[in-house]
Order: sequence, then C-alpha cells, then structure tokens
Amino acid sequence: MSIESQIGDLLKEAMRGKDARTADCIRMIKTKHMERRTAAGFKGALDDALWLEVITAYQKQVRKARDEYAALGDRGAGELPQLDFEITFCARFLPQAAGEDEVRAAVKEAVGRLGVTDPKQAGKVMGEIMKAHKGSFDAGMVKRLVEEALGKAG
Repeated sequence: MSIESQIGDLLKEAMRGKDARTADCIRMIKTKHMERRTAAGFKGALDDALWLEVITAYQKQVRKARDEYAALGDRGAGELPQLDFEITFCARFLPQAAGEDEVRAAVKEAVGRLGVTDPKQAGKVMGEIMKAHKGSFDAGMVKRLVEEALGKAG
C-alpha cells in the first residue's frame, strides 16, 4: 500500500474516532506535500519517495521545534507531548535509522575511498556519506564519527 493511501486511511480513522491530534498531524503532512508538489519548478514524480522526503523534512522541523520548546523549560513544556507525538507518528513511515556500527563502517569506507586525512575536509566526507545513504543515517551521528575518524573529536 502506498504511503499516500496509508495516510488517507489514517486520516479517515482519526476523523471517525475524533482523534484531533492525529488528524492535525496528518493534515500538516498533506499540506507540506501539496506545497512541495505545487512549488515552482517541481518536476518530480508523485510517488512514495516524495512522501518520504516530505515526512522526513517535517519530522526534522518538528524535532527542531521540540528542542526550542524544551529549552524554554516550564514555558514550553505544554507543547512537548504534541511534538513528541508528531515525531513518533512520522517515524512510522520512515525507514529505520542505521545503527552506529553500520555508520562507523560507512565512515571508514568513505574516508579510505576519498583518501581524506585532514579534519578540515570532514564536510566533504559527510556529504558523500549522507548522499549515498540518504534518509537512513542520522546526520549528527555521521558528523561525530567522521570527526572521530579524522582525529578532530570534540
């Protein structure tokens, strides 16, 4: 079943069950998808890959908002449950992130293949890895492991 069908079914269920939290999250994802496909210059296919890109970007946006609300302490605490729910909801559609061992192996391979030894070229290595493993590697973990591999830890 396509992601679009799954999302449509989940929205219907949420509306029937009067689950406003789920319905609002789905509507936001659908809005982001519509914005993406109607953007000037969009020429891509309307397939699951586009849905995954949209959901990944939305989850990243929500994670950033969650961090900002968490930094506010008590003033932002009221928003955290909804943001946590949305992050978890998005995760059900996304591929599982790779483990540290898998990322470490990819970092080692990329560093060796590119012949990079200078910590100032960490961005080049990161770019290669993130492009090759789009959506399945956590950028923060890749950055940490690349810096560690190049002796620039900390």
